[in-house]
Amino acid sequence: MNRGIEMKGFYFGVDYYPEHWPKARWKTDVKLMKDLGVDVVRMAEFSWSKLEPRKDEYNFGWLDEAIELLASQGIKTILCTPSAAPPAWIIRETPDIQPTDIEGRRRYFGGRHHNCQSHPVYREHIQRYVTAFGAHFGKNPNIIGWQIDNELGNSHADLCTCPYCESRFRLWLQAKYCNIETLNRKWGNAFWSQEYRCFDEIQAPKITVAGRNPSAILDWRRFCSDLIVDFHQFQSVILRKNAPEKFITHNMMGFADKVNYYDLGADLDFVSSDSYPVIFMGKQNSPKYARVAAESDLMRCIKDKNFWMMEQQSGITGWEILGRAPKPGQLGIWAVQAIAHGADTVVFFRWRTCAMGTEQYWHGILPHSGIPGRNYTELKEMIAEMRPVMAEVQGTVPKPEAGIVFSYDQEYGIQIQPHHPDLSYTEQVLIYHMAFYKKNIPVDIISEQTDFSKYKLLIAPIQYILSPTLADKYEKYVKSGGNLVLTMRSGVKDESNLCVTKLPLPGLLGKVLGLEIPEYDCLRDTSVQVSWKGEKYTAEKWSDIITLTGAEMLAQFSSEFYSGYPAITKNQYGNGRAFYVGTEPTEDLIDRLIKELADELTIASLGKTPDGVEITARGGYVFVINHTEQIQKISVPASWEPIVFHNADTIAPYAYHVYKDKAYFIL
Repeated sequence: MNRGIEMKGFYFGVDYYPEHWPKARWKTDVKLMKDLGVDVVRMAEFSWSKLEPRKDEYNFGWLDEAIELLASQGIKTILCTPSAAPPAWIIRETPDIQPTDIEGRRRYFGGRHHNCQSHPVYREHIQRYVTAFGAHFGKNPNIIGWQIDNELGNSHADLCTCPYCESRFRLWLQAKYCNIETLNRKWGNAFWSQEYRCFDEIQAPKITVAGRNPSAILDWRRFCSDLIVDFHQFQSVILRKNAPEKFITHNMMGFADKVNYYDLGADLDFVSSDSYPVIFMGKQNSPKYARVAAESDLMRCIKDKNFWMMEQQSGITGWEILGRAPKPGQLGIWAVQAIAHGADTVVFFRWRTCAMGTEQYWHGILPHSGIPGRNYTELKEMIAEMRPVMAEVQGTVPKPEAGIVFSYDQEYGIQIQPHHPDLSYTEQVLIYHMAFYKKNIPVDIISEQTDFSKYKLLIAPIQYILSPTLADKYEKYVKSGGNLVLTMRSGVKDESNLCVTKLPLPGLLGKVLGLEIPEYDCLRDTSVQVSWKGEKYTAEKWSDIITLTGAEMLAQFSSEFYSGYPAITKNQYGNGRAFYVGTEPTEDLIDRLIKELADELTIASLGKTPDGVEITARGGYVFVINHTEQIQKISVPASWEPIVFHNADTIAPYAYHVYKDKAYFIL
């Protein structure tokens, strides 16, 4: 939904929980926020028990006081609906609001997200509460917008499979398939005697004795996503009725997969995101700062517009186990990285480290003591430096010439049947993103619905589940002059998650790619060698054993029984070209592929930098960020005018520079 609501003028904020602290402290907090440079706060996402201690007994006064106190210092407020944490009195009244997992076990009150989003009584509570909430706060000019719930899908990985969800699932299936015969055929229920006589026989997919139907699980994942989208819309309709001029957003979580963010984003005025870089430390193939950049690139492309960072890390993370302390400068560069990739406002989580509950060690800008320290001082300096830049770049986004397709269906399909135990669809997307990132080449992470023609180069990893519509879209893109890179395990399944049988692999994409794949090899506990014009490389996890039907070979396997067979191919098709990568390339091989394509297509890099130094641009401003603990040498073009700047040809550890590209403004 694009309602023309733009939020120019809000740059930095904090997530604040006044209910956790004595009122006597609030004035001190607000004064410190003003001195820090805070423009906006987010509040109330977990405050239901304080705001409605008993049914229909609303206690909004304390929140009114907090909003007015903030407003007295020129700080605006975003309010959240608290549906992620229903209070104990609701649970006691209706215990089966608590969700059920795939083993049929109830998950109980005492954490958060302890709710079934299908439950009709819970929906009644939400409608009643959100109506009163919106009516009371909707006319307050100090409230600029709403966030619905918090991190929808978080904590619900195997939830909920209760009778209410089963009932909604059956209705969802009936609307999709119309009759049970069609469902039986689309799900392949002839296998293992799984045919149903009617929709009432279908259950939510709980734990089984052996194996689960891949087609049923795929539809269940789609249904769960649609349920979350519907749960969000259920609340947004109420809020828009009460306050149509205020924005609605939601804080997403990068590549989290419970809900399709492209679908959820359709109901938002703009996307928000949460970012905690230390969570990824040492756990991904790509460096953590590259992963965080990819998440921001995804968020920016959900609605093809700028986004907000609604939770930006501001200290040590941790519940029971703690993460590393951010090093001096890191909090600032993480925020600047979000801005560089399209964030128009950065809200830090959290204002003050909580002294109670699960998140006692999820640290904020202020420590437990409430006394400002290093985190406060560093962020105050960064905010002061970046405020003039933020005023200039509002609403602008990077304009990449390359795009990477990200699909929740592919994510679900590979999760259901990953083939290799270490194969991850998201990691495939990230290794290709990383190849662009290291070269400082801007890239979008886009949906299948995006206009492909905007891009000189399109990467579509593992197009495992392929519809005729999508295959036709890829074909038209290439035929019209586009350059498409497809990879292993493409064209394997139809939309119902059944294997394609009418064509050899890669199914509907074979004509565009100019090849067939009669065999393949899952590289369990081994790797394979690849040769490209005499240079030797390694590849992992999978090998497609390719027969050329028109394509030419760029690189070949040089080990295993298919040594000499193509590993990477190129096919001229219409006015464009289709490339195929029949394995998972290691870093040096994928770097070569992307470099050769970028050079040939004149896809410009923003500049060459040492490893760990990033260059990103938006709105004519260039951001150079050093993610390393060493001083790094950089080369600055003559057209870059320093704006936030400390040294001529070096950048300090965990530091950033900002330049204004005069050439951009001349053009």
